[in-house]
Amino acid sequence: MTVLAPPLRLVDVSKSFGGVQVLKPLRLDMVQGEMLALLGPSGCGKTTTLRLIAGFEVPDTGSVVINGRDMTAMPPNKRGLGMVFQNYSLFPHMTVGENVAFGLRMRGASAAEKTKRVRAMLQMVRLESFEDRRISQLSGGQQQRIALARALATEPSILLLDEPLGALDKNLRERMQFELRDIQHRLGITCILVTHDQEEALTMSDRVAVMAHGEVKQVGHPTDVYERPRSRFVSEFLGTANIFTGTVKAQEGAAWRVAIDPRGCAEPLIAAETLQLGQRVTLAVRPEKLVLGPPKADAITARVRDIVFRGAYFAYELTLPNQEQPLFVYTQKREAVPDDGIVGLTWAPDSAVILEEPA
Repeated sequence: MTVLAPPLRLVDVSKSFGGVQVLKPLRLDMVQGEMLALLGPSGCGKTTTLRLIAGFEVPDTGSVVINGRDMTAMPPNKRGLGMVFQNYSLFPHMTVGENVAFGLRMRGASAAEKTKRVRAMLQMVRLESFEDRRISQLSGGQQQRIALARALATEPSILLLDEPLGALDKNLRERMQFELRDIQHRLGITCILVTHDQEEALTMSDRVAVMAHGEVKQVGHPTDVYERPRSRFVSEFLGTANIFTGTVKAQEGAAWRVAIDPRGCAEPLIAAETLQLGQRVTLAVRPEKLVLGPPKADAITARVRDIVFRGAYFAYELTLPNQEQPLFVYTQKREAVPDDGIVGLTWAPDSAVILEEPA
């Protein structure tokens, strides 16, 4: 049985600029046909990783292996990749059709092949009648589609997307997330998406690699990374997270009772495999997992500071005694709050995640 090589394998690739290491030795394998999102704040190393894959930069160490071939020293135009940039990089002096055909022309494709591929690509992005238009006549969303059509015209083995929706307004960006995903599914092409937008990464990708300080902190299915973050950074970067510290007090079946700081606050149950009595733990609970209710013995007592309506939900800002860091609770309907603002907070045992890296 023949085992196919992964479409992309990064083997201990690293990169420094001016003596500053922006990417630590990174190992990463892709799966055929998946969309992998490199997600992180500015300066985390995600764009450098993409440029190393594309061949625009040469790694200080390690190798870039594409479809089983070491491409580390291969120039960009020999790697068989397609790329869509944030500003699209379309040629304003060319028509739409000429832009889409550009890569084919550079490869010496025949006129018949160029005509066939251009029409197929424009049909794919639903801009069949735009072949003779100028780039200046297109909207931002249409330019994005043409940039995608141009990148796919040469039938690349991997498509690289560098903040491809960053220049679009919110509504158009959301629509294009689904369109891009639909095209990727129809073609079955392997894609790497670089983005700093958490919602975009969660919506579009099969796996998310969360990056910080030049390394991947966690990689996995969007649901897994969101629901089960391993570090405080991942839990907070992928959305709002309420962070609690406490001490393991007792085991009750498959769950553990944890005394939440400050002392005497509450002792909720936490689902976990192995903990030790007396162990100090840091927990993360998503705002939508917290339940507002009346103060009681097994609930964390907090005070409501503010309530904001965000269209799809109500956001509650709360405070704990002697703690500056606020808590947040999201509910689908507005909950009744006593005049003094004092409420109780609870959660299901499996809604709290014990962080492996609290800092």
